[in-house]
Amino acid sequence: MDLKLISSNKSFGGYQKVFEHFSPTVQCNMKFGIYLPPAESENEKFPVLFYLSGLTCTEQNVITKSGYQRFAAQYKLIVVCPDTSPRNCNIPNEDEKWNIGSGASMYVNAQQEPWNKHYQMFTYITDELYQLVQNTFPVIQDKISISGHSMGGHGALLCALLCPGKYKSVSLFAPVCSISNSPTLIDGLKTLVGEEKDILQKWDTTFLVKEYDGPEMEILIHVGSDDEYLIKDLLIDDFVEAANKSKDNKIKTKLFLEEGYDHGYYFISTFIGEHFKFHSSKLSV
Repeated sequence: MDLKLISSNKSFGGYQKVFEHFSPTVQCNMKFGIYLPPAESENEKFPVLFYLSGLTCTEQNVITKSGYQRFAAQYKLIVVCPDTSPRNCNIPNEDEKWNIGSGASMYVNAQQEPWNKHYQMFTYITDELYQLVQNTFPVIQDKISISGHSMGGHGALLCALLCPGKYKSVSLFAPVCSISNSPTLIDGLKTLVGEEKDILQKWDTTFLVKEYDGPEMEILIHVGSDDEYLIKDLLIDDFVEAANKSKDNKIKTKLFLEEGYDHGYYFISTFIGEHFKFHSSKLSV
């Protein structure tokens, strides 16, 4: 697969790069950021952390606002930051609403026309981009983890729950934990997959966690007490309660409610170091 280098900037001894490529899965050009930590030798390989951004974001938000490069270099992790949706697909009204279409893939595989031709983001993240990274960059292939923020937190949970064992650890910033009950995201989800309740629940992590039967999984969650989406949209307590009832108690959640923090990148940049420490501890085993 041909990769076009868009930018490359040295940061903390490593390189923050952005690439563009044509994706057969979503049938359009996609961008992703990747941080390559400083290497001690040409043959050195590294664990990988995928980071999924939230509604309206691109690959640039976490690259420019979170300060994660310092920790990626410290813990020697490759970090992959995909865009949040297909773009410029000539779908009617794809850019009309902030919570439907561009920037709002919900990280699902769309079933409704005309969205289903392009909006196959779950497969793009867990299969195409996953393999592209493993085949192209100096990756330790069995040491892959995933993280995400808001809609991207929902996406990270989807990837971990629907692909048991694929990701060694999961961490979340203010994740949407029951998308079928989120006033902000439900219209976008229905646009992509339809309105049938059983279909909506197949993409809802609070329902999926009840059926999880993979390896034991520990999930780190940070959320701010002043997050404007905390009560109506995130529904984290519902997920934690369901996880605590998971089969054979295989899901362990560590939830931290941080006083005074909101939903944005000042919050993320404050706690992202703790997330890198968490993933490093799991990936070094």
